[in-house]
Amino acid sequence: MIDSHCHLNADAFAPDLEDVVRRAEDAGVAGILVPGIGLEESGRAIEIAERFEIVRAAVGIHPHEALQWGDDAERRIRSWASHPKVAAIGEIGLDFYRDWSPFDAQRTAFAAQLRLAKELDLPIVVHDREAHEEILSALEAPEHRGLRGVLHCFSGGPEEAQRAMDLGFHISFTGSLTYDRGRSDPILESVPLARLLLETDAPWMAPVPHRGKRNEPAFVTHVADALARKVKRSREEVLHATTAAAEQLFGFSKAPAH
Repeated sequence: MIDSHCHLNADAFAPDLEDVVRRAEDAGVAGILVPGIGLEESGRAIEIAERFEIVRAAVGIHPHEALQWGDDAERRIRSWASHPKVAAIGEIGLDFYRDWSPFDAQRTAFAAQLRLAKELDLPIVVHDREAHEEILSALEAPEHRGLRGVLHCFSGGPEEAQRAMDLGFHISFTGSLTYDRGRSDPILESVPLARLLLETDAPWMAPVPHRGKRNEPAFVTHVADALARKVKRSREEVLHATTAAAEQLFGFSKAPAH
């Protein structure tokens, strides 16, 4: 299985990173995508990807760090994007829930990184919080058609999920599947397994039975089990489909789904 979104570059993992990756491998995790949040975290994601065979990196400016965007940021991300273990531009997007970065700065950084991903022919990892319409409208714009990627930690409804799929995008869910009280059910009724990815968003969003503790990639197994229950498919079917989707989207090596 593949954890398509895990912040191994967060400070929370610094003391025991090797143990965290080993536990993930022992749990059957064959791939981990580590997204950037800002410039420092993007560089760290690449360093971690160089250390561990199963890890790949994404590089980008998160909406909370949108004020980092500028000529230097673009130059560095463009340079990093040529690294053999960089699989995507991300995480990028808009966050209108927390007022941690000016909205206009978020829009500028998001639009510029969409253009960069299109130019470099790389998938994108999209952060969308309380910004569904604006993000989907941007992705539907003619100049951005042909982009591919994932709307991570999906928080929209069935209509937004369908619009994302119409564009060729995937959606992913975190440990929230283990405690969402059926909120995701209407979405999962219409989304085929081939368009779903598993993720932890670790160190945050820990699933039951680890809720309230530090999340880690080994816990993606709980997300897989919750998804299997919700879509009424076997665990093996879920792992096969989500692993194949992540391999195709982010270029992970072919590996058993465990």
